[in-house]
Amino acid sequence: MGTTTEPMAEPAAPAPAKQPPEPPSTASQRRAQRGSAAGLFANLALVLYFAFSLLPVLFIVALSLKNNAQQTTTYLWFTPTLENYQTVLGLGEGGSSYVRFFLASLATSTGAVLVSLLIGIPAAYAAARYKFRGSEDLMFTLLSFRFAPELVVIIPLGVIYQQIGLYDTIFGMIWVLQLVTMPLVVWILRSFFQDLPAELEEAALLDGYTRRQAFLKIVLPLVRPGIAAVCLLAFIFAWNNFIFPFTLTSGDAQTVTVSSLAFLGGNQVRFNLVAAGAVMAVLPPLVLALCIQRYLVRGLSFGAVKG
Repeated sequence: MGTTTEPMAEPAAPAPAKQPPEPPSTASQRRAQRGSAAGLFANLALVLYFAFSLLPVLFIVALSLKNNAQQTTTYLWFTPTLENYQTVLGLGEGGSSYVRFFLASLATSTGAVLVSLLIGIPAAYAAARYKFRGSEDLMFTLLSFRFAPELVVIIPLGVIYQQIGLYDTIFGMIWVLQLVTMPLVVWILRSFFQDLPAELEEAALLDGYTRRQAFLKIVLPLVRPGIAAVCLLAFIFAWNNFIFPFTLTSGDAQTVTVSSLAFLGGNQVRFNLVAAGAVMAVLPPLVLALCIQRYLVRGLSFGAVKG
């Protein structure tokens, strides 16, 4: 009987040689290069977006510097002139009453913000500290006034203002504009007061302060950045409002948002005058933002990070 010969096993393939580890310096350099490329791309995208956002502003400023013959052109090269600003301010021929309307806007917007702060700050503090059944529903109802279209109340307001003598008055405009700013003030400041621990007031009460003193001397100084931020937002909302001044005024208390329409009527449409008026109308909110920028950043970021 023959013997069976077992097949010889093939030799195993040699294991691939291990690559030497990449030096740490090379890996960190590659990560740094990728990070710098991503950062460069992000910065470039932000610059492009910023330039795109500035195009309407640059266009309106350029239009305000064009004369009548060039106002409907889109050419970048034109002869700048300040005649439009002189006409709007009433310094040239065919001057307007823009300055009077500008002062009326300043008075009504500032008055509406002051009334909203005077009533809204205590209301926001009470809403943040005192909880009762239906308090959240009450706050939502107050905020819903801001959501409601202004056309819903403009007709009854017009009739009431005519009957009680508030039509085309500064006081009447202040009273109606605070309907726009009050819900904003109460709702935003309520969140600022809620972010403050109640232990601060309890400690002040133990030290002999009254509730009013604790509010004025302890709580109120801590929310000054929030008050500055909400003051700017409320002023912008009141300043930009159009439908209330358009319906409830006719001349004496008219605002710049309505008076600019006068340049669109008549035999010739003066877009350059409208642009000049719009550029000057931007100045009060811009100046206010620059004056309170010290508190504005803190106010907008207050309570964003909780530890």
